[in-house]
Amino acid sequence: MVKRIVFSLFFLSVVVCGFSQQTREEIQKRQQDLQKELADLNKTLSDIKKNKSISLSQLTLVRKKIAAREEMIGNINKELRLLTDNIYLTNLDITRYRRELDTLKANYAKSLVFAYKNRSNYDYLNFLFSATNFNDAIKRLAYLKSYRQYRETQVANIQKTELLLQQKIEDFNKKRIEKNSTLEEQNKQLTVLESDKKEKDDVIKELKGQESQLAKQIRTREAERKKLQQSLAVVIRREIEAAKKEAARKEAERKEAERKAAELAAKNKANNPTVETPTKKPETPTKTDRSYSVFESSEEGLKLSLNFETNKGNLPWPVDAGFIAGEFGTHTVPGTGLQEQNEGIRIETPNANMSVKCVADGVVTAVMDLGEYQAVVVKHGRYFSVYSNLATTNVSRLQKVGPGTLIGKTSPGMNGGGVLEFQVINEKNQYFNPASWLKRK
Repeated sequence: MVKRIVFSLFFLSVVVCGFSQQTREEIQKRQQDLQKELADLNKTLSDIKKNKSISLSQLTLVRKKIAAREEMIGNINKELRLLTDNIYLTNLDITRYRRELDTLKANYAKSLVFAYKNRSNYDYLNFLFSATNFNDAIKRLAYLKSYRQYRETQVANIQKTELLLQQKIEDFNKKRIEKNSTLEEQNKQLTVLESDKKEKDDVIKELKGQESQLAKQIRTREAERKKLQQSLAVVIRREIEAAKKEAARKEAERKEAERKAAELAAKNKANNPTVETPTKKPETPTKTDRSYSVFESSEEGLKLSLNFETNKGNLPWPVDAGFIAGEFGTHTVPGTGLQEQNEGIRIETPNANMSVKCVADGVVTAVMDLGEYQAVVVKHGRYFSVYSNLATTNVSRLQKVGPGTLIGKTSPGMNGGGVLEFQVINEKNQYFNPASWLKRK
């Protein structure tokens, strides 16, 4: 029973250590990604600061830095918990091996004492020649051999246990060093986090002094937002009407084909009354849990919708470099009474005239000139991706496009780089957060 309990504890410790190690590797991989993200954010922030003026983009970058730093500290805390658990389990193993080693040495000592006290009985030749017959001699020889093997096994077990104990002690010391190093990293990141928060407070303070200028920028973007929203509603309404007409045309063709088939069947039956004319049963449409959409009445439209949905969270970014300066939804500018609303996300790029690419298979349904900038709308079944604030466009209406197809170039922004407004919408004019559809950078 005791052996079974000891074995169970040993097995559990091995499993937990293995799981923790795997989880720790995942944490460390995420830490590397966060380090890269922070390096990119710091570089972009440094470039923006060259403009000598505080902007909402600068505040966004500082807040993203804080969020990334807090996640990094959270991962460090997870790593510390895993190291603490591993140290505890390793300490249990060390205690167990020491007990086993003490028991093995005690048993070996007892066997040595027993052999010494009975050395006259165990003299090899005397023990063999004192046998009463040949069979008894063979049995005594086998006994001596097994006894020698037992002694050798005892020594081997002691050496093996000592080696395992030494390895566990080394592992224990290594984990303690790693824990101390991780604690130092935690303190370092906490210090930098405080510095980032102070930087955020400084930016908010300066933005508060520029509230009138910010209000003007927000009003300008609000006017552009409404103009684009109205144009999109017109485009989607037009596409719905066109899809309904196409669906009605196909339905009329299907009914006409059925009528002609019925007439032909009736004619064949009249000419050959004894011949049974096979009738084709109408196909039963496949039942799905999807709500009806006129854009999915065709096989191609349904395929485009499913492809777009399947790749949610894994769609490529429309630009090769940039960050989300304006997030989806309604947001209040910290330190002011200003609010900004976005139906999509505003991506700022390092340079103007940066290439904008399509994110999925689809068909261009509109290329719009909105005065200050241009916009392209791509239909993906029942979904639409919208690329606005373009300086130039490289596609035309009804053109088939795919992931990576060049849509156009970004317009210049206020921070010296480019700006792209990216949106995802469906046929019911329901806007989605594009960030949740794009691949995590």
